[in-house]
Amino acid sequence: MKKFINSPKNIFQELLEGYALAYQKLVRLTEHHLVVRATRKQEGKVGLVAMAGSGHEPGVCGFVGQGMLDIAVQGEIFAAPGPARCLEALKLAERGAGVLFLVLNHTGDLLTANATLEKAGEANLNVKMMLVHDDCSIASRGEPEKRRGLVGCLPLYKIAGAAAEQGRSLEEVHALAERMGNHMSTLGVASRTATHPSTGEAMFAIGENEMEVGMGIHGEPGTGKTRMKSADETAAAMVAQLLNDLQVQAREELLVIVNGAGATSLMELFIIYRKIHQILMRRKIAVAESLIGEFMTTQEQAGFSIFFGRLDPELRRLWSAPCHTPFFKR
Repeated sequence: MKKFINSPKNIFQELLEGYALAYQKLVRLTEHHLVVRATRKQEGKVGLVAMAGSGHEPGVCGFVGQGMLDIAVQGEIFAAPGPARCLEALKLAERGAGVLFLVLNHTGDLLTANATLEKAGEANLNVKMMLVHDDCSIASRGEPEKRRGLVGCLPLYKIAGAAAEQGRSLEEVHALAERMGNHMSTLGVASRTATHPSTGEAMFAIGENEMEVGMGIHGEPGTGKTRMKSADETAAAMVAQLLNDLQVQAREELLVIVNGAGATSLMELFIIYRKIHQILMRRKIAVAESLIGEFMTTQEQAGFSIFFGRLDPELRRLWSAPCHTPFFKR
């Protein structure tokens, strides 16, 4: 493993310190390593807190700022933070209207989240939790509790953040986030695995002429290996699965995200998007907006994920509302 790090045991602390120093006008780092907005949200508005392990940069700390998250609680590399830090974040984000707690659906994150909610109840905090479960590779839409959270967290942060900035109630912000969450789907693929930066160990094995379909953001193996395919073949197969999962019809509008896993060039991502766009146009499905880049990564893993989200007029307005964070701005 070759990485420009110092001691493996200090990665978490040093990356957050460097991040906060780089974006001082937008975020700050608290004593207990919470990434918070540099300027607090106004009183009377719903707070937004997200939590996840580190190692996915820019997710999730990259989306803290006006119009999106108020606080990101990050754990060690690929590990959930403890309930104590999450509870501190919920208290800090409270501005008199309650807090929406956004959690990617992974075993460790969910255990931490449930423990945090119990403590929040004991502290009489007004909190609602929203699970991100957009991975269509391992379970049907009828089993959301089995679907992992992937890059679908980004549109949820944006939709909920815009609703909160408008002064909507916690119930309304939660309902809008759920509406988006129930109409989105993501599928990933990897051609080369990542290594854990603290241990140097490979996350899983992929042969030279193979690719893994359905990869997770912690380097989890997907639904199975297949031969390495061309960009067009890969995109076509993934688009077919995503459209089937969402049951998208002609004349609907989709938000499309092509998310690089960490070691895939923009050249490749644009070639992939070219095929996605061709297929959708042929099927008379409109692209409301597209994003191509790295938003939720897995170190130096080579691969990408495709996200489709169905937008109705209200969700589209919220998606287009102003925001200003280090890694997403409108």
